[in-house]
Amino acid sequence: MNTATIETRHGSTRDREIVDAKVIVTCPGRNFVTLKITTRSGLTGLGDATLNGRELAVASYLTDHVVPNLIGRDAGRIEDMWQFLHRGAYWRRGPVTMTAIAAVDVALWDILGKMAGLPLYQLLGGRSREGALVYGHANGRDIEEATDEVGKYIEKGFLAVRAQCGVPGVKKAYGISVGGKPYEPAESELPAETVWNTPKYLNIVPKLFERLRADHGPDVELLHDVHHRLTPIEAARLARDLEPFRLFWLEDATPAENQKGFELIRKHSVTALAVGEVFNSIWDCKHLIENQLIDYIRTTIVHGGGITHVRRIADFAALHAVRTGFHGATDLSPVCMGAALHFDTWVPNFGIQEWMFHSDETNEVFPHDYVFRNGRLHVGDTPGHGVDIDEKLAARFPYAPKQLPIARLEDGAMWDW
Repeated sequence: MNTATIETRHGSTRDREIVDAKVIVTCPGRNFVTLKITTRSGLTGLGDATLNGRELAVASYLTDHVVPNLIGRDAGRIEDMWQFLHRGAYWRRGPVTMTAIAAVDVALWDILGKMAGLPLYQLLGGRSREGALVYGHANGRDIEEATDEVGKYIEKGFLAVRAQCGVPGVKKAYGISVGGKPYEPAESELPAETVWNTPKYLNIVPKLFERLRADHGPDVELLHDVHHRLTPIEAARLARDLEPFRLFWLEDATPAENQKGFELIRKHSVTALAVGEVFNSIWDCKHLIENQLIDYIRTTIVHGGGITHVRRIADFAALHAVRTGFHGATDLSPVCMGAALHFDTWVPNFGIQEWMFHSDETNEVFPHDYVFRNGRLHVGDTPGHGVDIDEKLAARFPYAPKQLPIARLEDGAMWDW
């Protein structure tokens, strides 16, 4: 096959030239940032660039620094583009930079799928599974309400459920929704201030999971998020106390900046550990993975530099018996979820995928082809990642300033939210 034939089938270099790239900010219930790249042949690709509470920082980084560098470049040179944006920036990594890089990377993979007429998972190597196991969020103001909510998720067909409950004496405990609405922490223009009490939390959580196992039996997979609130020795105590209830994982048990802290948890418990939703690169998780201090890596495509970089993290994790468990809260748009699900469908060392329901307005702005069935999310065979954006509808939902909360101890000292 000669070069001319190849270029006719897959598009010439001229056809792949990037002629436009624009940043779309919209708030259909919550803020999202989307990058849309267009080639000379008219193909478009979408990438998620949402960073909860710091959305405009990424939008500016893209508009002011990245987009001018995209025009005229070959959309098919995905690896070279990633290296250019990462190594060429000099000030590497960090959540804003890596989120911007991820948006470009995912948009280019989307374009490549459309050029080839193939869904994204086929470009990565084809299916490893038919559907991606997902977990939902069940929460309650107390144990009674939390166990009822877990039951509702099981009735919906979920095979895995994350459970959180209120902490007696602690107002606005992490993960607890208000007024029956889905939990969304970024609720005000300036950060809401919450109060934290570790001893009260450590007392209630084992009681929650004892009740959940009594009410729902051994088959449902149960998960819990500490949200970085504990010291390593406190996390070790909680992990040990939860062993009888066989959690699928204990998430973010202690802040991961001190990666050696996980060594202490490992010495005291066999409860599976997950961490990494705030990680931005393979270097953030290197010690944890190569020393097998965690069981699941949570780094998300949108904050981890895109498919190109997260694929390296997943391959590195596979060498050490660590599986993926991507972050999937509502602060990631359906564009990221679509890309993540194609990745989940392919990646050999898949573990589970977090899935919180987007609002109806969000689903209308971002039409997609993935569907929930029998406890798993299934991607379609639309070329690319299968997610689009209705720009006219998106324009009806202007940006609304919102920031994540902060936490203080009862004496007023700042703590990890």
